[in-house]
Amino acid sequence: MSGILEGKRVLITGVLMESSIAFHAAKLAQEQGAEIILTAFPRPTLTERIARKLPKPTKVIELDVTNDEHLGRLADIVGEELGGLDGVVHSIGFAPQDALGGNFLNTPFESVATAMHVSAYSLKSLTMACLPLMQNGGSVVGLTFDAQYAWPQYDWMGPAKAALEATNRYMARDLGKQNIRCNLISAGPIGSMAAKSIPGFSELASVWDSRSPLEWDLKDPEPAGRGIVALLSDWFPKTTGEIIHVDGGLHAIGA
Repeated sequence: MSGILEGKRVLITGVLMESSIAFHAAKLAQEQGAEIILTAFPRPTLTERIARKLPKPTKVIELDVTNDEHLGRLADIVGEELGGLDGVVHSIGFAPQDALGGNFLNTPFESVATAMHVSAYSLKSLTMACLPLMQNGGSVVGLTFDAQYAWPQYDWMGPAKAALEATNRYMARDLGKQNIRCNLISAGPIGSMAAKSIPGFSELASVWDSRSPLEWDLKDPEPAGRGIVALLSDWFPKTTGEIIHVDGGLHAIGA
């Protein structure tokens, strides 16, 4: 029996650790029949080492999503490797340390601008760089952390994720005519490299211990990976501009 991504070609960003959601999305995508290609920055060699743990070998491309030269050559490199694309996974987020950890009111604009560029605007720039390869439509899937609320320690990454969520809606509006779906997975906290960069992450994550209807495991990124793969597949053919929560149901609980 073939997998739900049989014949699909997918570009996946953000594979930094075996514990990352992006790694599990890549692993599951291959298991479900997809050909994949990975991008990495600033250390492609790190991603190359992690990629050896995937079921099948895959190429790793250096890609800084704030670098116009990198974005400009992306379609040629990926096209040569895969011929085209049916899906793109955006798993990219970064904020300088002075934009996190309780420093919200004192963060300089330069740091806020960096967080917005890397974490939100890059969804648009990455998608547009890949657009020439998506002639038959496809699916763009990003990762957010529920931007409805002000989270402890998360500071300017909160507004950056809110901008990401709005960007996803506008992309869904403008790319629908090309049969390209744009959706986000809103995942609960995972003990990934991104999480480790947030001072006081354990305080934020502890909310799930008392409020999540379903038991939440910080060490299990596979549920979010499964959500990504489902949205990449043809099983959501008319879903776009959406945010699918894979957070144990916490988003539905007031207190």
